[in-house]
Amino acid sequence: MSTVLDVKGLNCPLPILRTKKAMKDIAVDAVLEVHATDPGSVKDMEAFCKQTGNELMETAETGGVYQFKIKRKS
Repeated sequence: MSTVLDVKGLNCPLPILRTKKAMKDIAVDAVLEVHATDPGSVKDMEAFCKQTGNELMETAETGGVYQFKIKRKS
């Protein structure tokens, strides 16, 4: 089961800042599912995962809502 973070309606940099904070609150190897509406969050989440060493497991978009599944690695 994954933890869901709803950042819909927020614009850069808030989705990344909230994601960063939420990642600290989950266990290593746990998954955070982020729901965002900011189109810029696609590239932001990719960059965030590369910088932090977390695994971007899945990216999807449905009806203008972007979903990211991020596995905490450290």
